[in-house]
Amino acid sequence: MKIVILDSKDQVATTAADIVEKLVRNKPNCTLGLATGSTPVRLYEELTRRFETGRLSFDQVSTFNLDEFIGIDQRDIWSYAHYMREHFFSRVDLQEDNTHLPTCIDVRDRRLVCETYEYEIRDRGGIDLQILGIGANGHIGFNEPTSSLGSRTRVKTLTPQTVEDYSQEVEQGESDSRLAITMGIATILDARKIVLLAMGRAKAPALSAAIEGPVAAMCPASSLQLHRDVTVIADAEAAADLKYLEYYRSVQEVDWSLPPPTRITRI
Repeated sequence: MKIVILDSKDQVATTAADIVEKLVRNKPNCTLGLATGSTPVRLYEELTRRFETGRLSFDQVSTFNLDEFIGIDQRDIWSYAHYMREHFFSRVDLQEDNTHLPTCIDVRDRRLVCETYEYEIRDRGGIDLQILGIGANGHIGFNEPTSSLGSRTRVKTLTPQTVEDYSQEVEQGESDSRLAITMGIATILDARKIVLLAMGRAKAPALSAAIEGPVAAMCPASSLQLHRDVTVIADAEAAADLKYLEYYRSVQEVDWSLPPPTRITRI
């Protein structure tokens, strides 16, 4: 993993936006995997700002969201579909047909929805860049502790902690859903590049376990250690529990001082 530790949440968002912008400029028809929750809000705000200033266009970009609650309509204000419209989709030039969420109104359709979502991702050529947050219990997407590292898009029963965290993010008691559809861990690891964002002291134990602990189903985010191209961008509070914090900072300084590598056109 490449570990980037910054002073503020705004710096985290700006650095992540730089990575997204570089990809979109180099591959205008790229496919982004997107996350919801409080963590990526600043990222979406920064990407929107770059669109509004004419610096960036998402006209050809396709998106796939990590997850959605079971039995919730996309028009519902507590759905992740609404979240994405409010924070990003309606504010940039993304084409509606190019945005995808694993929506399942009737729980009986769950298998079809999950298999179709996997097919749609493959049909678009896979995800070029997956944006992730990390839950306080180490989940990525809604892959809760004990999730199979080989899992694909499926229905998960959420832990009481996750249900409580979600209720606090929206409005206490507004959602009592304990079921969600989520990309599986193997689905996430199929992405060509992954960026994990972590902000705030509450995420510090989980981030430490993900980066420095063993690869284990009890900390789903630790599976990212198996991926060849992961960048973790954290603020100082989220990085507070890292044992090798100073080493990561020194690596970061060296990386930023290196000239760009020679471009390889053919081997």
